[in-house]
Amino acid sequence: MNCIVLHESSKRMRIHIPQARMSLREADIIEYFIKNLPGVKDAQVNDRTGNAIIAFRGSTIEAKQSVLDAFKQFDYQDEKILALVPEETGRALNRKYEEEIVIKVMSRFLKKIFLPVPIAAVLGVIKSVPYYYKAVTTLMTKGLKVETLDAVAIGASMLRGDFATASSIMFMLDVGETLEEWTRKKSVGDLARTMSLNVDKVWVKTGEQTILSNVNQVHVGDHIILRTSNMIPLDGKVVSGEATVNQSTMTGEAEPVVKECGSYVYAGTVVEEGECVVEVTKATGTGKYDQIVKMIEESEKLNSQTEAKAYHLADGLVPYSFAGAALTYLFTRNVTKALSFLMVDFSCAMKLSMPLSVLSAIREANDYSISVKGGKFMELISEADTIVFDKTGTLTQATPMLVDVVTFEDKDADEMLRIAACLEEHYPHSVANAIVNGAVQKNLEHEEIHSEVEYIVAHGVSSHIDHEKVVIGSYHFVIEDEGCVIPEDEMYKIDEIPSQYSRIFLAISGRLAAVLCIYDPVKKDAKDMIANLHTLGITNICMMTGDNRKTAKVVAEQLGLDDYYAEVLPEDKARYVKQKKDAGHKVIMIGDGVNDTPALSEADVGIAISDGAAIAREIADVTIASEDLMQLVTLRLLSDELMARIHNNYRFILGFNSALILLGLWGIITPASSALLHNGSTIVTGVRSMSNLLDDINE
Repeated sequence: MNCIVLHESSKRMRIHIPQARMSLREADIIEYFIKNLPGVKDAQVNDRTGNAIIAFRGSTIEAKQSVLDAFKQFDYQDEKILALVPEETGRALNRKYEEEIVIKVMSRFLKKIFLPVPIAAVLGVIKSVPYYYKAVTTLMTKGLKVETLDAVAIGASMLRGDFATASSIMFMLDVGETLEEWTRKKSVGDLARTMSLNVDKVWVKTGEQTILSNVNQVHVGDHIILRTSNMIPLDGKVVSGEATVNQSTMTGEAEPVVKECGSYVYAGTVVEEGECVVEVTKATGTGKYDQIVKMIEESEKLNSQTEAKAYHLADGLVPYSFAGAALTYLFTRNVTKALSFLMVDFSCAMKLSMPLSVLSAIREANDYSISVKGGKFMELISEADTIVFDKTGTLTQATPMLVDVVTFEDKDADEMLRIAACLEEHYPHSVANAIVNGAVQKNLEHEEIHSEVEYIVAHGVSSHIDHEKVVIGSYHFVIEDEGCVIPEDEMYKIDEIPSQYSRIFLAISGRLAAVLCIYDPVKKDAKDMIANLHTLGITNICMMTGDNRKTAKVVAEQLGLDDYYAEVLPEDKARYVKQKKDAGHKVIMIGDGVNDTPALSEADVGIAISDGAAIAREIADVTIASEDLMQLVTLRLLSDELMARIHNNYRFILGFNSALILLGLWGIITPASSALLHNGSTIVTGVRSMSNLLDDINE
């Protein structure tokens, strides 16, 4: 396929795709094809004109030529190109509402020109019936609400013979409702398209071997292995093993569900405990959009207290609008002035702008690779005064390095590293990854030489090799819990390990075989992040870690933390969080491992690291990227700005609509004009609520 260049500037180009008619699907395919070309920043394709506007980044000469060259090889049926297109792009949704609005406007315009007044009046009466029905139903089930207000305004206009005003009111209500529905669905759709399951790799069983594969290379019928804390990336049926699965994102069930042979598991749910083999029944990328939309709609129910107060106040003002209309008519006997109270309500604007503000903030957070599960949590983040950090993989590098293997009783260092990597590779954690990467760098093969692996949360891993029990994990687990022995004449080796190194203990047959030394440097932006959070009002920043006291102290002093606790267990972290909450503090907990999940659940807001355990991401209320701790500062700023926007919207809606009522009372504006201005302000407030919160700050 060839394309024609219509216009180009320094970093933009407009092209035309010459074909008789372009479908919505074809426009989507071309748009995402262009967006994924090298050097392209963004692209927009108009299916009606067949034109595409392309924005480039950096050097554009080569990028422009690469786009033109790529089109020569373009094919609508190319599976690689089709894989780039999301399930839902929003194009069909926008087209549907665009056409609906145009039809409504054109229909009203033609009726006013060609339809005789008596017939228009009769049609107006018929059209008003659904408004009366909705008003009566609402009145009987929910009391005096805005639906009753609208119906009375329409009925009052008709009773006084002013069918034109009644028609205008219904038209504005109809268009306003369509615009509100479009705006909200578009916001939810935009957010859903930015979210993903973040599952990149999965263990695939082929015969007696297991291979770590990219999830997009897994096909229907393949067998994948799922273990404790794994996110389930694909729908499938359990063919062997047993596991408990947290599927609250799918069904809302609070308790984990036991999955055994013959049971079905679903993408996006999490294995809490156990191990099973699953036969894939649905390929990657199918059925996810509706699932994510459902999650977002559920998160909208988690309204902040500020939103809830605004809703209640807006609904509570409806009876006063009726009272104002009745009193105005009683004293003035002027129906037009009385209608000024009925033309305006505070509920519509608040119930549109408040959730749109939250959805927009969550979408903007996603632009910064921050996933938030509801507006409630952004309000709590804005109010928080205490933050509790896990250390490893959170404050320290997500990719720590193995720097040494200290062996005991003349064990071979490479052999000990090979065994350690073989056990650790099944349970993704930053320290486990360091051990596996250390073995890879030494070209050590670590195939499945052990029996079934048992993962003990917050402690370590246990298995058997050649009928010998092997355990690997913390000092507390290996030496104290498992009772493994340290050779007395080699105790000095442990004391000589530098304090900045974390230590992983490996024991075979009850005797210490090696200590793996992990260098876990703090993230380069951690100190600045701590300072910024202090500036933004966080008064207590604490670190809790299962690591040894010497290492914890070095990190705490380096970062300027307010407090730290070392050699703690998961229940210790959760207990500390609860104590702070009981003392009246709003607490944020940040962690990345299975051992952090009790504290993440206990905190007012739990924040998980994206590269950490899937169960931590599932339980957490917020997820941030591991490589950028400054996202926490961004999240705090976003939360503060969101609450400021909600308060500003609240004040504007009250002020503007109150002014409309007063202008109507003074006879300055007509009821139809009041309805027009009221609906217009509702849409303007909604659109303004969709703008980015941090643009002004970033500029």
